[in-house]
Amino acid sequence: MNINEAILLGIVQGLTEFFPVSSSGHLVLTEALLNVNPPGVVFEVIVHLATLFAVLVLYGRRIVELILGAVRRRPADLRYLGMLGVASLPAALLGTTLSGAIARVFDLPLVVAVNLLLTGGVVYSIRWLVAGCDRPEPGWKGSLRVGIAQALALLPGISRSGLTVAAALHAGAKREVAAEFSFLLSVPAILGAAAFQIPKLDGSGVGVGGAELLAAASSAFFAGVVAILLFLRWLRGGCFHRFAFYCWTVGGAYIVYALVTN
Repeated sequence: MNINEAILLGIVQGLTEFFPVSSSGHLVLTEALLNVNPPGVVFEVIVHLATLFAVLVLYGRRIVELILGAVRRRPADLRYLGMLGVASLPAALLGTTLSGAIARVFDLPLVVAVNLLLTGGVVYSIRWLVAGCDRPEPGWKGSLRVGIAQALALLPGISRSGLTVAAALHAGAKREVAAEFSFLLSVPAILGAAAFQIPKLDGSGVGVGGAELLAAASSAFFAGVVAILLFLRWLRGGCFHRFAFYCWTVGGAYIVYALVTN
């Protein structure tokens, strides 16, 4: 892998991590179409942590506010952190108990393409959800729904951001609140995914030089920042559901390709 390829992969990771189009689904379909191997575990961990840094930069003030609020035992902040904790549980439980079964789905690109079609359906439903959403938080039951949505997104082709925002909107949360909750929820999710990969970090999992890793991480970070800002803008503007057409196009195109080349 050269610098340009590393930058391109970083940009793709940064954009698809936060746009409701499933970064893991794109990875699986790209590997299947191009018959290429992934760049290695170290590369995956680095670009994921870079996208996490994008969240920390944009939502750093809110995170500090919640931490200080918890230290000072402010009820509203403790409640919000508790809801994030509840929402984090389903993915943690599913990821630790069914990791082998989930990993096998990554070898089934046709299933991933179908999952993209399903993601498109959920994303399109946001078009009708935003009208009556005015709550300042998703609530306890809503947080559990968001957590279940995030757990489903462990499957490649299912978008974490798309499903969690839709679930929060279903719970009546305001658009900005739904987005914030989804992005803050990504912090433990990304850290957990990185921690899960740590045992696999050995010399055979590197496969990429230091300069390429730095280039990929930098591009993933900046692409992640852009993706979050655009995500918020389009959600507020009422055109977020248009990502559904992209998911349907990519998923449908791969299904047709797979049928033709079977």
